[in-house]
Amino acid sequence: MTPVELAEVLGEPPVPEGTWEREAIYVSAAALRRRVPAGPLAERVRGLAGVAAVEVRGDGFLRIVVGEPAEAMLFEPPRLPEPSWPDFPRTWDNPGFVVRYGHVRASWVLRWARELGVPSGEVRGELLDGAYDRRVLRVLAELPGRLVSRDPGWEAYLVRLALAYHDAHERAPAVPVGDRPAGPVHAARVRLARAVRDVLPGPDRL
Repeated sequence: MTPVELAEVLGEPPVPEGTWEREAIYVSAAALRRRVPAGPLAERVRGLAGVAAVEVRGDGFLRIVVGEPAEAMLFEPPRLPEPSWPDFPRTWDNPGFVVRYGHVRASWVLRWARELGVPSGEVRGELLDGAYDRRVLRVLAELPGRLVSRDPGWEAYLVRLALAYHDAHERAPAVPVGDRPAGPVHAARVRLARAVRDVLPGPDRL
């Protein structure tokens, strides 16, 4: 169940809630906005593969727990407006550097993965269960809602995604370190890197 499929049932993209480190949760006001009974809508959402639980809260919002948070990285690459950040100084105080360097790092991962023989077949998204991977997925999960928002706040969003990915890149590497063999978790993290690269603006050629 991808976020797009969930949005099709709800009639609008849901909003991710919390940190996702332990549980991947979305909330949705679709029943209120569409003026439809929340119960039947919740039942339709429960029928989606990958949905672990749906609760109708007292305020009418749906609280949706998904069992496959890695589905958040499955989307068509968006064409986002690139903010007019300066390229210099290349320090962590410059959001332009933070975002473009995130794109570069994700692109490097894809190249290194090919050179090191990281498997490129079926990806086991359930292996992205560490805190750093989950934080990246949590930010990516905001993408569908921001794409239809009147005020998407792209600048702040891109910085948050880049910072989350920098942490994951350094603390949950997508390519083997030292003499360790490449495994399924590396393949999953390479797929995550591809999703990040497709969102963050950066050089067209590296």
